[in-house]
Amino acid sequence: MSTVQNSIDVILKQGMLPLYFNADESKSIAVLKTLYNAGIRAVEYTSRGPEALSNFKKMIEIRNAEMPEMLLGIGTIKNLTQAETYYLTGADFFISPGFVPEIASFLIAKEALYAPGCMTPTEIIAAENAGVKFIKLFPGNILGSDFMSAIKDVFPNLIFMLTGGVDTTRESIETWFKAGVSAVGMGSKLISKEVMEYDAYDTIEKETKRVLDLIETIRK
Repeated sequence: MSTVQNSIDVILKQGMLPLYFNADESKSIAVLKTLYNAGIRAVEYTSRGPEALSNFKKMIEIRNAEMPEMLLGIGTIKNLTQAETYYLTGADFFISPGFVPEIASFLIAKEALYAPGCMTPTEIIAAENAGVKFIKLFPGNILGSDFMSAIKDVFPNLIFMLTGGVDTTRESIETWFKAGVSAVGMGSKLISKEVMEYDAYDTIEKETKRVLDLIETIRK
């Protein structure tokens, strides 16, 4: 189990957080290994199907045996029962599409990273007052980079990651980093359903390496 600060450090070092779900266990594991080979050390697996929990358990098992330095987080957590279940399963960090106070209380007490999705200053204030340090701005394509620029100085003690609508282009990624985010969540634009369907893992690896290099260049 990763500590809050360690999880934050790993995500910020790579500057991006790949996120995905696949109902097929073998594909879920294959993508995880591909991301690891590309240099990724923190991944969000989203709980978006009935197979998510059993897949995640197997992914944790494979991670422990073959990729011990990989942090494996769970996303789309919407209630306390889910948070408790995945905590016992061994998730390193937890991400929600919205802010759920009881999840925050539970995970902060366990010293595990909780990154809630927020899209208004009111939600961000509530999360910050609950002890949250890491905010997921979501959905980014609706909020726009001007929103991040406008609120950045209001929340100097928070770390922001943008998720939703981030393309793998320099223009898209650079716009958000210039606005003030410290990382971007990369979902279907990086790991599409089509790529997984056709087992095009070479494509995922090449694109992931390219985006990591791009982020490193942008942040220099």
